[in-house]
Amino acid sequence: MQSVELHTHSSLSYDGRDPVELLLEQASGVGLDALAVTDHDEIDASLRAAELAPEYGLVGIPGMEVTCAAGHVLALGIQEAIPPHLPFDETLDRIRDQGGLAVVPHPFQESRHGVLEHISKDELATADAIEVYNSRLLTGRSNRQAERFARRKGLPMTAGSDAHIAEMVGQAVTNVGTDEQTVEAILDAIREGKTTVEGKRTPWRISFRQAAGGAKRRVKNGIAELLQ
Repeated sequence: MQSVELHTHSSLSYDGRDPVELLLEQASGVGLDALAVTDHDEIDASLRAAELAPEYGLVGIPGMEVTCAAGHVLALGIQEAIPPHLPFDETLDRIRDQGGLAVVPHPFQESRHGVLEHISKDELATADAIEVYNSRLLTGRSNRQAERFARRKGLPMTAGSDAHIAEMVGQAVTNVGTDEQTVEAILDAIREGKTTVEGKRTPWRISFRQAAGGAKRRVKNGIAELLQ
């Protein structure tokens, strides 16, 4: 059994704060076996994290959080960035073309780019797995909806902290049923539904700090672009 964090953001994300070294250090410190850095529409930091992960006793899973036309999709186990704003089905095809795993995070949270605002539940069911526990929740209702949907459709289930700062890495964990410590074995086991999830809510003060920091960085980046 591998304890895996599948949804985190580094400073390469527009709303992330910390370098991958801090994410890896936290993952190791809380006893995880594997970590995926999934920056928004960026992959460079994730590739670096995957390269550095063995130094921290971890399996590094390369990936990213793709902003497709319908919303967010986690692309796990890829080596090249997936272009943003493609249709949902084409985004999934591009991920699979690289041998990757397409996981839909927070699908029922429209305010956070959940895909169900733009696609049907039948289309959602074509994903490889559904994130049924996301630590950045208010009431937990959308997590429960995601879990009910995944169970009804027989889809593999994952969890993720959606950490945008290092100290939140490991708030939500996917326990993956394999003893083999490789990216391929972990992703294959997820595809086969050999997972259980566990997690706890990100404290509201941390969520507020993450959101505020992300807003400041977006403004700063916007001003920088205007000055170019």
